[in-house]
Amino acid sequence: MARKAVKYDRTAEDLGNIVGLEHLNLLVPDQRLAMIFYIGGLGLTRDPYMQTGPGNMWINIGDNQFHLPTRGTQVMRGTVGLVLPDLKNLVERLKSVKKDLTGTKFGFKATKGARCVEVTCPWGNRIRCHAAGKSTAPIVLGMSYAQFDVPVGVAEGIAKFYREIMGANVKMGRWESATAARVSAGYRQELIFSETRKKIAEFDGHHIQIYLANFSGPYKNLLERSLITQESNQHQYRFIDIVDPKDGKLLFNLDHEVRSMTHPMYGRSKLNRNPDQSNELFARGHETQAWLASATGS
Repeated sequence: MARKAVKYDRTAEDLGNIVGLEHLNLLVPDQRLAMIFYIGGLGLTRDPYMQTGPGNMWINIGDNQFHLPTRGTQVMRGTVGLVLPDLKNLVERLKSVKKDLTGTKFGFKATKGARCVEVTCPWGNRIRCHAAGKSTAPIVLGMSYAQFDVPVGVAEGIAKFYREIMGANVKMGRWESATAARVSAGYRQELIFSETRKKIAEFDGHHIQIYLANFSGPYKNLLERSLITQESNQHQYRFIDIVDPKDGKLLFNLDHEVRSMTHPMYGRSKLNRNPDQSNELFARGHETQAWLASATGS
C-alpha cells in the first residue's frame, strides 16, 4: 500500500539572517531588588559563571538572558515576552515578593484563563509571561519576543530596514490592534515594532543583542549609511538608528549589539534552575530544568 503523501510548509522553518535574540540589557539601580524580582519573583536563574559581582548580573531564561548592570535605570519602550513552564507557580512567587518590593513600580495581573501574566518590574519595565504550550513548542523557557512602541506611520519603513539592510525575514501584521512590523529574530523569536499614538519616551540607551548568519553584509549596508556606532571587536559591532532605506529618514532608536555566529559565546550552555524546588518539596535530580521540551512529530 502506497504511503500517503504529506505536504510540509518548508517556509515555516526559515529563520532569515537574524538567528537569535540572545539578551536584553537594562540598567538597574539596585541589584538586591533586581535579585528579588528576577530570581525570587520570576523564578529565573543568575548565571553562576559570568558577571557574578555587584556591578552586573546576568539572568538566564532558558537559552536567553537579561543583562542588568548596576549603574542607573533604563526602561524599555515596550514589552518583553517570556515563555515559562508554569504560570500558577509564577503567580505564587510574585505574591511572595510583593512585600519586599513595596514602594517600587512592581505589579502583576493574570489574564482570564491564566494563559498570560502581565508583570511590571520595580522600575517600570513591562514583562508579559506566557504559558508554554503548542504555540511555543518545543521551547518551554525563554525570551519569545521584544515588542517596541513606535510612532504611527513608521512600521512599514522599519520592516524595509530589517529586510533590506539586515537581511531578516519580516512581515507586516498586527500586534493586538495596532499595525506592526514583525521581524523574525531566531527560532520562535521576534522583534515587534507596533505603532501607537501614545507619547513615546526618549530613548535611554537600553540594548538588545542579536546573532547574524551573514555578519558582513549588514555591516557593509550600515557602514555605507554611517550607522555603525561601535567597532567592538572582530566578532561584534553596534548600531542605534533604524532608518528608512529609501531616504535615510530616522524611524526609531534601539541599540543593537550585533554578533557573528563565530563569536566565542555563541551557543554557550546556560544553567537554569528549577524554581519550584524547596526544602519541603525537594526531588533529587530535579534541581535544574531544560529549556526545550521533547521534539514531537517526524
